[in-house]
Amino acid sequence: MAEKILVVDDEIALQETLAYNLRREGYEVLTTGDGKTALELAHTFKPNLILLDVMLPGIDGFELCRILRQDMKTPVLMLTARDDEIDRVVGLEVGADDYMTKPFSMRELMARVKAMLRRVRMIREEVTSQVQASSESETLPLVFTFGNLSIDPSRREARLNGQVIALKPKEFELLLFLAQHRGQVLSREHILQQVWDWDYYGDSRTVDVHIRWLREKIEEDPSRPVRIITVRGAGYRFEG
Repeated sequence: MAEKILVVDDEIALQETLAYNLRREGYEVLTTGDGKTALELAHTFKPNLILLDVMLPGIDGFELCRILRQDMKTPVLMLTARDDEIDRVVGLEVGADDYMTKPFSMRELMARVKAMLRRVRMIREEVTSQVQASSESETLPLVFTFGNLSIDPSRREARLNGQVIALKPKEFELLLFLAQHRGQVLSREHILQQVWDWDYYGDSRTVDVHIRWLREKIEEDPSRPVRIITVRGAGYRFEG
């Protein structure tokens, strides 16, 4: 079954170009140019990925992404004509998984799309394997526990002092990856490649931003972290 992509952009020419190229790659594509319709399609079409323009009539891309994140974990790739760093940070803050500035090469866009969908498939397969292994061994699914912090891959859920932590999809994936490599020094580039699946054009500031957000949620004092340690000139190390 073809993976489904929802394209949300009010530039008709770009909308049609994106749809044409995505369909050539074998994806099932729906398009729209306004936020309200996009919100409806996101729930009825149930896409595997959403390409979302920032500047939309009615509900803009930032607000739409924020609304979608309330009940959906679908990967979102934001598209914008603005190249300000603050826009990128805001996009990530509201839950976007990636961010591209117009004009962009169609080749790079397709590479990002394939990487994001590949990452989703990998996560789904990992969870399925864990559940099957648990069923066969008649034991509970693997849960990582570090003092008052627990991470449950099968539920895609993390808890601190027994309370569920509100994590965006990419924040959870990053935390899980760090937990799986406890004690290891991980470079920003390696984290990008493994968590975002970027082996091209990666922006290491994306990692720094997500690390900061994680620290605010799991560290007692984010300014003096004891769980996620910065290794100067090398990257990060998770101590648990």
